[in-house]
Amino acid sequence: MRFGRLDLNLLVALDALLTERSVSLAADRLCLSQSATSSALGRLRDYFGDELLVAKGRNMILTARAEELIDPVQTVLEQIRSTITVVPPFDPATADRQIRIMASDYSTEVLLAPALAEIARAAPGIRFEIQPMNDNPVEMLERGYVDLLLTIDYAISTDHPSQILFEDDYVVVGWEGNPAMQNAMTRECYFQLGHVTARFGKARVAAFDDWFVRRQKQQRRVEVVVPTFLSLAGLVIGTERIATVHRRMAETFVRNLPLVMRETPFSIPSIREAVQWHVSNNNDRALRWVVERLDAAARQTEGAANVVPLGDASPMEGEREQIELEYRMNTPNL
Repeated sequence: MRFGRLDLNLLVALDALLTERSVSLAADRLCLSQSATSSALGRLRDYFGDELLVAKGRNMILTARAEELIDPVQTVLEQIRSTITVVPPFDPATADRQIRIMASDYSTEVLLAPALAEIARAAPGIRFEIQPMNDNPVEMLERGYVDLLLTIDYAISTDHPSQILFEDDYVVVGWEGNPAMQNAMTRECYFQLGHVTARFGKARVAAFDDWFVRRQKQQRRVEVVVPTFLSLAGLVIGTERIATVHRRMAETFVRNLPLVMRETPFSIPSIREAVQWHVSNNNDRALRWVVERLDAAARQTEGAANVVPLGDASPMEGEREQIELEYRMNTPNL
C-alpha cells in the first residue's frame, strides 16, 4: 500500500530503525533478515532524501531529519493501531498465542506456577516463555522482547500501564539446627550472624531487602551472594548463616526443608509485586486476560500466606515515596 510515493509498510520499519538505532536490532524486532532491513533503510533514504542513520565509530546515530521523524511516526502508527485495526474477539479456549514474561524466580515460584496451571486449563493454546530478570527489565519491555514484566512496584516504569498484584513482607530463615534460630531473632543476633543474599545480573543489582538493610546504621556480614532467591535456602542449611526472605517463599521453604523462620528484628517495608505491559499493548485482549488471571491467582494465595493485605496501610506507608526515590537513584537502570 502506498501513500503518494511512500510504501506504508516502511513506516513500521522506520519506527524500528529510529527506536533501535541499529539495523541488526531493528531486524530482530521486525523478525526480518538484516539484508531485508537494510533494503528497507535504503528505500527510506531515497524517499526522504536523507541518510537517517549514519555510522559514528561502532554505533549508528540519527540525523537531524530522523530525530524530527520519531514522534510523528510513532503517533501515526499508534493512531492506526487504535482506530483502524480491527481487534478480533478473544476466546481463551481457542487462543493460540505465546506470551513472554520477565520475572524473578521468587515471582515464578509464588505466583506464576499456580497461575499458569489455572490458565492452562482455561486456555490450553496459550504458551509462555519466562525470562529471568536482567539489568534492564524496562528496556526489554520497551523494545518488545517481553510482553509482561513482573517485579516490585519500585522497579516499574511510570511510562507504561501496570497493576499491583499483591504485597509480601520479610522474615528470617535459618537451619533448624542453628542455635540462633531456637528463639526470637534479636537485632544484635541478626547483625552478628553471617548472611546469604541474592543479587542479580551483570551489575549485581541488590534485592530490595539487601538494599534496604544497607541503609541501617549497622551493616550485616554478607558471607554468600547468590544469583537467585531459590538458592538462599540450600546455603543456610547445615550452617549458622541466615537469610532474609519474602514470607511467601519462606513458608514454602519451611514446609519442604529443615528450616525455621523468625520475624525480622526491625521493620522492612513490605514489597508490592506489580505486573506491567507496554502502553501500545493496552488493548491487547489476550494480555489483559492473562493479567486478570494473575490478579485472581494472587488473591487466592493471599489467605494462605501471612502477608500484609493489599491496600492496608503499613507502619512505613508514609515513607514509601522517599524509599522508592532512594531505591531508584541507587539502583542501576531503573
